[in-house]
Amino acid sequence: MKIGLAHKRLELRGGTERILYRTAEGLRDRGHEVHLFCGEFVIDPPPGTFGHRVPSLRWPRTARLLTFACFAPGFIARHRCDVVMSFDRLASQDIFRSGGGPHRTFLGKMRRAENFSRRLWYGISPYHRAVLAIERRQMENGGSKKIIAVCEQIAREIVEAYDVPPSKVEVLHNGIDLERFHPRRRDNEGRRLREELNVPPDAPVALFVGTGFRRKGLDTLLRLWKSDEFRNIYLIVVGHDAKLSHYRSRWARKEIIFAGAQRLVENYYAAADLLVLPSIQEAFGNVALEALASGVPVVTSAGVGALDRADADLREGLLDEVDDQNELKSKVVRFLDRGRWPELSSSARRTAERYSWENYFAGLDRIMKQVAAGRESA
Repeated sequence: MKIGLAHKRLELRGGTERILYRTAEGLRDRGHEVHLFCGEFVIDPPPGTFGHRVPSLRWPRTARLLTFACFAPGFIARHRCDVVMSFDRLASQDIFRSGGGPHRTFLGKMRRAENFSRRLWYGISPYHRAVLAIERRQMENGGSKKIIAVCEQIAREIVEAYDVPPSKVEVLHNGIDLERFHPRRRDNEGRRLREELNVPPDAPVALFVGTGFRRKGLDTLLRLWKSDEFRNIYLIVVGHDAKLSHYRSRWARKEIIFAGAQRLVENYYAAADLLVLPSIQEAFGNVALEALASGVPVVTSAGVGALDRADADLREGLLDEVDDQNELKSKVVRFLDRGRWPELSSSARRTAERYSWENYFAGLDRIMKQVAAGRESA
């Protein structure tokens, strides 16, 4: 088949962008002709695929959102693809992959977590109003023929938020590179990284990985280090935030290490005993799956898709209330228990092995062929 994949930007920084790139590679390897339609190419398309820049504004972000959403469908149509899958906000597409769930649901969660001025801004912001307008079009009849949700929670939120027929939504979990993220890295790369960061070899290490610290719950997590109980527990923070320098100044102590964005993030999992991600909003949680594949258990928000298939012992790490300091503290301490850790680590790896790229591409191939067949018969 001739397949079109759409997203405003091709790069490898974010989770959605990495999945887009990997999807293009996998569909190419299955014999399809793959075309990438993006407003901006920060990196080259995968070898053997075709890249097309969609004319759209790059600034401000509301104009970038609207021009790409409105111009891309017509631009893509001229290339006569058998099926078009969007990873972004588009006015129309055959398949819409929802990696983060409905924006309507996200705003509801953020309003409950923020102060009055921020709640007011979410209601009047031109950007958020534009996202909601495009999203409504995507979810309703005519916007897309099929919706792919990355986990069970996202599927439920889509159905509830827009009264979408459940038959229109299909869950397709992401895959994971089980060789890149592997427990065997702990003995070498993990030990070396601890030495570089001046972390004692026997010290408990909690890891946070994410961009946009406040939304990912870092403020809530950092407050645990005000307690004497966490004096000898190290926290490594991987990721970028506009206020990174402020965080480094505010939390300047040897037990808290702000590593910034890292290309070889697998080495940080290898140096850690636990990933903690108390996000206000988290859908599938690619970093959670990376941690599990590395043999690192996870404490995170309830409903994260990477733990849909987790064993019961790992599901103890799901937080009922992400801003409940007592619950977060209790679960971090329990998961760092040296006596429990070996079994939790083995369970984490077993869980990750249930998420293969082969299953992802087989499912995606099947969905695309069904949608393409429906277009031909229409």
